[in-house]
Amino acid sequence: METVTGHVTGINSNMANVIFEGAVRKNEVGYILVGDKRLKGEVIRITNGIASMQIYEMSNGIKVGDPVEFTGELMSVDLGPGILTQIYDGLQNPLPELAEQCGFFLQRGVYLDAIPNRDWEFTPVAKVGDNVVAGDTIGTVPEGIFTHKIMVPFTLQGDDWVVKSIKSKGSYNVRSTICVISNGAGEEKELSMVITQPIKQPIKCYEERLRPDEPLIMKLRCVDAFLPVAKGGTFCVPGPFGAGKTVLQHMEAKNGEADIVVIAACGERAGEVVEVLTEFPELDDPRTGRSLMERTIIICNTSSMPVAAREASCYTAVTIAEYYRQMGLNVLLLADSTSRWAQAMREMSGRLEEIPGEEAFPAYLESTIATFYERAGKVRLKDGSIGSVTIGGTVSPAGGNFEEPVTQATLKVVGAFHGLSRERSDARKYPAIHPMDSWSKYPGIIEMDLVERARGILRRSIEINQMMKVVGEEGTTAEDYITYQKGELLDAVYLQQNSFDPIDAACPPERQKIEFDVLYDSLMQKYDLEDKDEIRSFFNQLRQEFLDWHGTVFETPEFEAQKTKITDLYKSKALA
Repeated sequence: METVTGHVTGINSNMANVIFEGAVRKNEVGYILVGDKRLKGEVIRITNGIASMQIYEMSNGIKVGDPVEFTGELMSVDLGPGILTQIYDGLQNPLPELAEQCGFFLQRGVYLDAIPNRDWEFTPVAKVGDNVVAGDTIGTVPEGIFTHKIMVPFTLQGDDWVVKSIKSKGSYNVRSTICVISNGAGEEKELSMVITQPIKQPIKCYEERLRPDEPLIMKLRCVDAFLPVAKGGTFCVPGPFGAGKTVLQHMEAKNGEADIVVIAACGERAGEVVEVLTEFPELDDPRTGRSLMERTIIICNTSSMPVAAREASCYTAVTIAEYYRQMGLNVLLLADSTSRWAQAMREMSGRLEEIPGEEAFPAYLESTIATFYERAGKVRLKDGSIGSVTIGGTVSPAGGNFEEPVTQATLKVVGAFHGLSRERSDARKYPAIHPMDSWSKYPGIIEMDLVERARGILRRSIEINQMMKVVGEEGTTAEDYITYQKGELLDAVYLQQNSFDPIDAACPPERQKIEFDVLYDSLMQKYDLEDKDEIRSFFNQLRQEFLDWHGTVFETPEFEAQKTKITDLYKSKALA
């Protein structure tokens, strides 16, 4: 295929206008030649023979007349064994190898192979003469604790492809030809363990898309019981700066019952990303007892990196997540923070001189965010297995204003909203999810009517608390004061967890159900208490007993003894 070339006619920060001759399409990759450097870019608009390219590198030094080469290929990622444990930038360059080659300061125009060049033990599944289509498994290799499926490229067109030859069981290089397929027209394709997938084309090689109705356990009581997330669902975590969004995502990555965790740091501050990079390799995986990094992939594009690559990092992450879903695995994708991605979109929109929407964000902000979250889903594959991609994105609204465009656009497409509160964060409540402002459309581990009754008590408690700020405790009836204390009890002993306690930091669903049943029973009781000092003293004692219960090991005599002690305590004050 003839290479299409052109030259720069204008440059505005990280957007270049390029005049070209030949055929160029949207989302095609091109390289601007600056001296001995090849700077990667993507075509985002074509008008009258001029392509507007967003440059994924620092653009200083680019000038009018610089030559441009178009590759004819869409912006893509490499998929295959060896992706797990990797730390990539938004363009899928492995950052440790990049740092080794470039030193402390990454050089622009340096692009490395995303998948390590090594041998894998290949076991064929397909046989000569088998009919194959896009997404079919032709063999497997062991990758850590998983069986990695080697699949026919997802972009393969047609259903008349037949296996012409396939390697026998043995050790082969990841890029060696392991299978040859041909079709009725006489075309042949050589397949290796590595396939290339355009990042803006969802992988749809599955039999059926299913309703996300199975909870994804996070071992956080307020999430699993009150604000559940479903496997294959979506959720967002907006909150002001410093409210604990990143810490909450770390705990979800560690304790979430997903097979693979993909973290996309799309524009987050470098200090927070460094924390992820240093902590994750040292964390023990509660499921396997090994390093959590063995089932984690990190896409790292900090706020100090080129702005345009934030968009690429989101799409790179979701494409990798979809790839592992095709193996029948449950994948959790955490994007931090989508606000920075939206800000990058706003910058590019301004340089394209598009008509601005609210707060100067592009008019297509909502549809772009929706397209990203819609790539989540629970699917039934052609072999009958079930896989899922769950997407959770944080939003960083300026000043904690949830009415701003990015938060509102996200709320229209997600299935659960975990809004963090500055007030609760300042009160050192973890997680700082506001129980009244937040919501979820998914079923949880507790019956929803029971949860709603408990939430009703909490709502009434908050109303009484607001009233007491005006009239004081003296102007409150004993009945209202008991309701207020019940809400405070629910908040303190169930919605909050002690992240420093090795037992309470992660609460399994079986334990959550038992603790909720006991707490719910205590909330539904009518108490024989009249004096406010007596009411306060009783609920303080009950709260402390619950907190002590959280520190006992589950399903031990101590756990059962504390449960009995709590039950005896609240029933001793309950009306018959």
